[in-house]
Amino acid sequence: MSKNIKVMLTTEGTYPFHQGGVSTWCDILVNKLDSVDFVLYSLMMNPFISQIFPLPSSTQLVKVPLWGTEEPSEYLESSFSRVYLSKQRTTDDVVEKKFLPLFKALIREFVSLEKNPVRLGETLYAMYLYFQEYEYKKSFKSDITWAEYKRLIHDFTEDEENKIDSPSVYALIQSLGWVYRFMVTLNTPLPEADVVHSAAAAFCGIPCVLSKIERKTPYMLTEHGVYIREQYLSLSKRGYPSFLNTFFIRMINSIISLNYEYADIVSPVCKYNTRWEQRFGVVKEKINVIYNGVDTEKFAPASAKKVKDVPTVVSIARIDPLKDIITLIEATELVAREIPDVRVIVYGSVSVDDYYEECTQKVKSLGLEDTVIFAGHTSDVPAAYNSGDIIASSSISEAFPYSVVEAMMSGKPVVSTDVGGIAEALGDCGILVTPRAPAELAEGIVKLLQNPDMVEDMGKRARIRALEHFSIEKVLENHYNTYNGLIAGDYQLKKTLPISLLQKQKFYAEKGYTLLNMGYIKEAIEQFREAISASPNTPTVPVLMLEIANAYKKMGEHQKADLEIEKIGYITGA
Repeated sequence: MSKNIKVMLTTEGTYPFHQGGVSTWCDILVNKLDSVDFVLYSLMMNPFISQIFPLPSSTQLVKVPLWGTEEPSEYLESSFSRVYLSKQRTTDDVVEKKFLPLFKALIREFVSLEKNPVRLGETLYAMYLYFQEYEYKKSFKSDITWAEYKRLIHDFTEDEENKIDSPSVYALIQSLGWVYRFMVTLNTPLPEADVVHSAAAAFCGIPCVLSKIERKTPYMLTEHGVYIREQYLSLSKRGYPSFLNTFFIRMINSIISLNYEYADIVSPVCKYNTRWEQRFGVVKEKINVIYNGVDTEKFAPASAKKVKDVPTVVSIARIDPLKDIITLIEATELVAREIPDVRVIVYGSVSVDDYYEECTQKVKSLGLEDTVIFAGHTSDVPAAYNSGDIIASSSISEAFPYSVVEAMMSGKPVVSTDVGGIAEALGDCGILVTPRAPAELAEGIVKLLQNPDMVEDMGKRARIRALEHFSIEKVLENHYNTYNGLIAGDYQLKKTLPISLLQKQKFYAEKGYTLLNMGYIKEAIEQFREAISASPNTPTVPVLMLEIANAYKKMGEHQKADLEIEKIGYITGA
């Protein structure tokens, strides 16, 4: 009997603790790849989250909580004596001579505009070795470390090349707290594996990088969405001061560049994502798209055609601003003018309470209480698809959503916004519309509901296309072959292209930071725009756009600031 491949699969805020597309993908790999034994290395927000996905007995689970622990060693299987001795060894002299040089190198990499992912990888690995002997909390929370951190940040506030706003004490503490929490993977023992596989170009990729450096373990990186775009969207809602926004985005840029540099192969779930990877310097030869897949038997057309009382549109989506349910509601009002007895059923849990309230108010104001139905979470998703004549998706942001592929596999035509990789999935088996365009969405829905023959034909072709491209069997085959190829050395580590500011862009950016520091905010915005125009396709562009947004906020022009944030979302993959 042949020995199974051992794969360390790393996740962040998803599997096996949360539902969602990434978790569905992980669950398929972990449970269906019989020739692979997985070590699941999961970054979780806190240690109190309940596990909702059962794991096979062959799967080892390593839980790494980022928050919710007083001592970083709480979740480790370390003896008290080992932890105690590491604390004893971590003297001020050790912190100053051994930890501080590494800490300074780490912060410089995070805050600098130009990224050197190889140097960052070497710094992280050196810190990982340091924490095998010395204590994590005592090193990071030393007065010596705090004093050095304040000096470092102060230097950057006066550095015209890497300018950053002067922070408040609160912002300093918060930013150092992020570093302390997100780097906790450096304090976690590294499982052995034949292949390491990260579910995102995020902090969960750090253990994969460490394994690549220490053991030369082949590293596969899968990308479901555009990680940096998700962080921009998240930041736009939090209202952080400009220092924290800039610090966080530069740190995220560092981590993304790190993952792209060390990964042997980058496997986005759709071709659409490759444009952002290439912007970060990932060479084409390093990219291999592997589409998501679904169960061909579970998701199938209903065996017997049920005669529906009324024309029915189904949407499978959580109640969240990114899903733009408001546009679906507005489109429904237009559809109802043409088809008065139409019903629109939204299956999905409430993700954002305030948004759900906004949706219900919109339904009420348009008099659609008997037309739009919020059915909540369903445990029988296949039945939900089959309860409708057509499926609608109004999202403003997607990668390669399972909902679209599941609908296709169920033999349902789809009317969807043209975002992410949805066009790749649908081909000619659906109707694509512009995001946030209720009239277009309504037109597509009416066109199908008034043409039953088109619904039937398009549904059949959708099923055929899904069977050909998006089956679980295809997903498993592609991943197993990739794992074997990595072990055999078929994918040699290909360096990403250097990520640096072009000289012209650098010149204008420096002028912008200088003017901003002098209080000439409008003039600074002009220079940042010149910097963007000089080289509009570098990863630095969103950082400069964020500086423009922060500048507008300083001037009290919040509408313009919000518009800049929206533009960031667009260029990073809306």
